[in-house]
Amino acid sequence: MQKAKTVVEYIEINSKWEKELIFLRELILKTEAKECIKWGAPTYTIKGKNIFGLGAFKNYVGIWFFQGALLSDQKKLLINAQKEKTHAMRQMRFNSLNEINEGDVLFYIEEAIQNQKNGKIVPPRPKDNSPVEIPAELQLVFNSNNLAAAKFQELTKYKQKEYIEHICSAKRELTRSKRIEKIIPLICKGIGLNDKYRNC
Repeated sequence: MQKAKTVVEYIEINSKWEKELIFLRELILKTEAKECIKWGAPTYTIKGKNIFGLGAFKNYVGIWFFQGALLSDQKKLLINAQKEKTHAMRQMRFNSLNEINEGDVLFYIEEAIQNQKNGKIVPPRPKDNSPVEIPAELQLVFNSNNLAAAKFQELTKYKQKEYIEHICSAKRELTRSKRIEKIIPLICKGIGLNDKYRNC
């Protein structure tokens, strides 16, 4: 997928939603939020803090609010796209220009801006301090490979769990063994399973 360098370019790339994106952008530009491109998409900030952004997808276009869980959501327009993963962010989705109510959108945007000015943020989830359970097959490798064992312990708990889930999601013993064989060189280099997909 091509990444846009400007908002105009983003709209051109997502021409299917051109009218909706232009309309939403014009509403947003009526506010004091500063426009920029982050992660290849239009993002709007106040004093350098991310407040909301525009997003065009296959089946809808919308606004996502970084601290959307704090919004009053009087019109019940917000959704949590990934309840298990998303703590603070909420989305407002539209399937056509006719669905976009200017007054409603501006109300949500202004509330989000005011929340930021007031320093309101969704408190982070408590850290999971439960010990990481290493699968027996992986522990056998660690017993004979001190470097891999030491490097695994240096990884963040999140990255450790990614590796463990990758192994345990395989139903067949042969598949688990093959996965372990492939990940050991990554672990020895201190690399997380999905590091190549992360921007930073």
